[in-house]
Amino acid sequence: MTANNHVNVLIIGGGCAGISVATRIKHLKSNATVAIVEPSDTAYYQAAWTLVGAGAYDAASTRKSMQSVMPSGVTWVKAYAESFDPDNNQVATSDGTWAYDTLVVCPGLKLNFDGVEGLSAALGKNQVCTNYTYEMAQYTWQCLQGFESGTALFTEPPMPIKCAGAPQKIAYLAADNLRQKRALADCHLEYACAKPVIFGVPYFQKPLNDVCDDYGIERSFGHNLVAIDGEAKEAVFKVTPAEGEPQEVVKPFDFIHVTPPQTAPDFIKASPLADEAGWVDVDHQVGTLRHARYANVYSLGDVMNAPNAKTGAAVRKQAPVVAQNVVNHLNGVTNQDETYDGYGACPLTVSYGKVMLAEFVYGGVVTPSMPFDPKEPRKLYWQMKSKLFPFLQWNVMFKGRNWSVPGHAPLATDGS
Repeated sequence: MTANNHVNVLIIGGGCAGISVATRIKHLKSNATVAIVEPSDTAYYQAAWTLVGAGAYDAASTRKSMQSVMPSGVTWVKAYAESFDPDNNQVATSDGTWAYDTLVVCPGLKLNFDGVEGLSAALGKNQVCTNYTYEMAQYTWQCLQGFESGTALFTEPPMPIKCAGAPQKIAYLAADNLRQKRALADCHLEYACAKPVIFGVPYFQKPLNDVCDDYGIERSFGHNLVAIDGEAKEAVFKVTPAEGEPQEVVKPFDFIHVTPPQTAPDFIKASPLADEAGWVDVDHQVGTLRHARYANVYSLGDVMNAPNAKTGAAVRKQAPVVAQNVVNHLNGVTNQDETYDGYGACPLTVSYGKVMLAEFVYGGVVTPSMPFDPKEPRKLYWQMKSKLFPFLQWNVMFKGRNWSVPGHAPLATDGS
């Protein structure tokens, strides 16, 4: 491929990660030429879609035009990235080839709706819903409003997915909605999860199971949704028991919220940047988020293979690390790398008005930024999730600013 454009920093993806890191790079090195390859006209605050699906947030408030959030002095390449040639420092896009000095890869992940047989055709009708797209989150609320009796299923696919706590949040909000309508006793709620536990961080497992018990939500672990028939209202799960062979189980439903399986985007899987599983291969053991084989390539956000929670809160900690390391590379500075410790956060919405704030680093080590017990649901955390965290994305992260509570660690931002 022959490049017809060249920049110091080429960023693949204009989501939370791409915008945040671009702004910080320009703050650190104002004369750097930076371009973002992003085909979408719209930027989203996806973390609020869980609330949209429960009727607690205005869907229109979760989006802005991409032009309005694009950092000053950054070139917007409104195109799709198609292939990578890291040996020659080039990326082919649907609108030409770009050359770079450093590359930052952060296009997010792929929601693989086709990974569940029948799901793409079933969504949006027959009470088959998901909070994982702008349009479908609104349909979730439409379904919940009309649901007052019968069986409700909530699914969680195998990891990794964006914000591992998000699939269960809608289950809690749906249960609380039914309780408020005095219809909870007329419903059977079941959380079908591919994992063997309800949450990967042990500190929060008991309190979350207690929440389920309070609502009467049955937990079915080792259950992975593999097919769905919307018209028949049947869901097929591959069940992996603790002992014995996997088997398929069919569960009827009157309402189902599906969390789709998630993978790296296809153009990443096919690239020389990917590991065996298809994710961008970074040196997460060292923590610089530099590519494992290409010294001038970095990655952050959902697409890279570090074993952290894929959340907006993780991006908040990753963006300053990547930005500084990119600028160090451009300036020829060595042995002064910033590192990322695996920080992630998940505001676990357990009812309307109350949230547990789970914050942790690698190894499931709990790292609260507020002076309270994080497993105790609080109204304060609901206000943070519904009001403060959206403000932080649009006005702090996207502007390359820092935020902290005086006397405490930097404040978490939302997961999903």
